[in-house]
Amino acid sequence: MSTRPSSSRSHRLAPLKALAPFALRYKWRMGLAFLALVVASAATLVVPVALRRIIDFGFSSEAAQLVDLYFTTMLAVAGILALASASRYYLVMTLGERVVADLRSAVLQHLTILSPGFYDDARSGELVSRLAADTTLIKSTFGASASVALRNFFLFFGAAIMMVVTSPRLSGLVLLAIPLIVFPLIAFGRAVQRRSRTAQDTLADASALAGEAIGAMRTIQAFNAEGQINTRFSSAVERAYRGAVSATRTRAVLTAIVIFLVFASVVAILWWGATDVLEGRMTAGLLGQFVLYAVFAASSLAQISEVWADISQAAGAAERLDEILRMKPSLRTRRKPIKLPVTTKGALSFDFVRFAYPARPDSSVLNDISFDVKAGETLAIVGPSGAGKSTIFHLLLRFYDPQRGRVLIDGIDITQVDPIELRKRIALVPQEPIIFATTARENIRFGRPDATDEEVEAAAKDAAADEFLRALPEGYGTEVGERGVTLSGGQRQRLAIARAILRDAPILLLDEATSALDAESEALVQQALARLMKGRTTLVVAHRLATVQKADRILVMKDGRIVEEGEHYELVKMKGLYARLAQLQFA
Repeated sequence: MSTRPSSSRSHRLAPLKALAPFALRYKWRMGLAFLALVVASAATLVVPVALRRIIDFGFSSEAAQLVDLYFTTMLAVAGILALASASRYYLVMTLGERVVADLRSAVLQHLTILSPGFYDDARSGELVSRLAADTTLIKSTFGASASVALRNFFLFFGAAIMMVVTSPRLSGLVLLAIPLIVFPLIAFGRAVQRRSRTAQDTLADASALAGEAIGAMRTIQAFNAEGQINTRFSSAVERAYRGAVSATRTRAVLTAIVIFLVFASVVAILWWGATDVLEGRMTAGLLGQFVLYAVFAASSLAQISEVWADISQAAGAAERLDEILRMKPSLRTRRKPIKLPVTTKGALSFDFVRFAYPARPDSSVLNDISFDVKAGETLAIVGPSGAGKSTIFHLLLRFYDPQRGRVLIDGIDITQVDPIELRKRIALVPQEPIIFATTARENIRFGRPDATDEEVEAAAKDAAADEFLRALPEGYGTEVGERGVTLSGGQRQRLAIARAILRDAPILLLDEATSALDAESEALVQQALARLMKGRTTLVVAHRLATVQKADRILVMKDGRIVEEGEHYELVKMKGLYARLAQLQFA
């Protein structure tokens, strides 16, 4: 996903075309911004012409009474210029903010639909950087740099043409206007800084949520929570957008004041100079016009060269984001997928399944395994690390599709089923539960977003979590910190169980659900799991054999194959792999 450099300037800028669909949603704002740009440029170029006419035709005793009218007219032009420039700045900058806000939401929404295989190679830090740093760079260029470039192209060519008919000097006096600009810069500077900081802080919140979501994508997809994450992220982005608009509004006001003061100062200086001309202390006309056009042309060219590098960088950032948006999920869903029964029994079947992860296509993790699980049965899967136990869960959740064979639920091949509909029938309790940086109640509700508070609390009671949750400072409304940092391992696991209970799915997957717990926490969690497993088809992956002795059946796996099958005592009598594992643990 690296950006490839090119010697062609047009090729370097070509990725910016990817932003066009986002910008074209706001054609009216683009039109107004272009109109403001034209008006501001025209007003700027009119000023030297008005100056020449004043100097050439206004300085005579006969026309003295018209001097005030000329200068009043110039002040009006300065006011139009200030208003048009402020409008251009506000419209272009808020358009940039709006486009980038939409772009961020689109990128994260697209990331939530990419298959988990994409995340086998992708680095979450890089993806978060693209969402944050790359979009920020685009925002800066799309707003400020593009605005500066367009404005200065207009001014440069306009001033260059007008310079052909003129000559040099009065513009140096504009430097006297600098002290007049210092006061508003000081007065508004702190307000701009404060609002910009607020905008950055809200953007940081959105980036933190995105990083958290990307790190937990399997859990999000297992619970069909893509919509929740997209909604939360879009809300955070909207808050960042509103903060940025507030900062931009302040800067727009500052821009209007500064531009008006600059040109009012120029008018005042010229007004004073005109008085000197009338009194015979100065010569007139075209010299003033030429100097102003020369200044316009030189400053415009300098600013164009400064922003060109920014535009090139933005093209690279746009290309990196466009790479993500053009990626397609590796899992293919039929145009008309088969629908699972509304009431799913939960019978499972693996039929000669062979699978290798996309990152290691030559290394099979499952080798033609076959087994059946009756509806309501509890099946435990044990074996050494790397035997393929967790891969069975990945295939059931349709994070991947097998290269050969079939995985069936109630006799239906799940590759013919919409993954979202499939995952609604499955509840997952992972080895390391993902706890989000929100309240305990919302973490449980992650299992079913439309659940009432009463249903959430009932699930917590069944998961033996109600007591410790009520003891928290704000009860169920307590913020538990990123990844549940304020909770113990057992508490986090019970939250995950409550989430699965609330899901109320016919199929339950327990992936090493008690492996990292102390004895007291494990006892509480085991009680909660026993209540959760009632009436559900349950698959349990475990290394600790004490947790699987009560399973209806146990599969023993090694090197991607099922090597033993039976109940606990039957397997112990076989004196095979399971018996050796049992001897090591129970001894």
